[in-house]
Amino acid sequence: MSLVEEFDKTGNWFFKYRSYLPIILYPLATIVLLMEYEKDIKLTELSFSIICLGISVLGLLVRIVVIGFTPKGTSGRNTDKQVAETLNTSGIYSMVRHPLYLGNFLMWFGIILYVNNIWFAITVTLLFWLYYERIMFAEEQFLKGKFGKEYEEWALMTPSFFPKLKGWKNTELEFSIKNVLKREYNGLFAVGISFAYLNIIKNYLESKTFIISDFWLYTLIITFVIFIVLRTLKKKTRILHVEGR
Repeated sequence: MSLVEEFDKTGNWFFKYRSYLPIILYPLATIVLLMEYEKDIKLTELSFSIICLGISVLGLLVRIVVIGFTPKGTSGRNTDKQVAETLNTSGIYSMVRHPLYLGNFLMWFGIILYVNNIWFAITVTLLFWLYYERIMFAEEQFLKGKFGKEYEEWALMTPSFFPKLKGWKNTELEFSIKNVLKREYNGLFAVGISFAYLNIIKNYLESKTFIISDFWLYTLIITFVIFIVLRTLKKKTRILHVEGR
């Protein structure tokens, strides 16, 4: 098997299970905290917490921009195979080819940074790069095969992961807040519960008591309430229904 075929096969496998593979970060982070916990970054706990949460929220905002303008007929949360009825090259896609994965990385990087171990942050960042690189490779092979020259011209002008800060092209799509609300509540709650879990572990290592700091308790409560409300609306009503999305 050639390297191109191997990368494509591996990337499609990662694509299929992309929602589950990051879960391995939880045991890894726990092990690092238990074995190597120390305050590498000299900030107050609250200041450091706000910075880490801010990075994760930034990632969530990037995802919101993408999801809000998602055209019908794209992969979205599909896991069976690559899907694309159209090539989206406007809006945030005029700045970066893979904005969803940029948003995902920032959401997880805030959580990774909160572990407060520089070597863990560097190692996981490199692993994430290899992980998403394979997925992006597989997606781009699919798009190149389907859209040909149109894709190649867009890819030539648009970076894959690090956005260019000029050249924005307005999108003709209408922003759908309903699409955002019905799809992103899981990610929001995952951020809240992840930080809360790490905070409990860190507090135990410092005080030998299972407690959660007020900041993360309020964050967890807010994200949980939002999760319950939006999940109920999605499962029990048609309030968040969007035709074709």
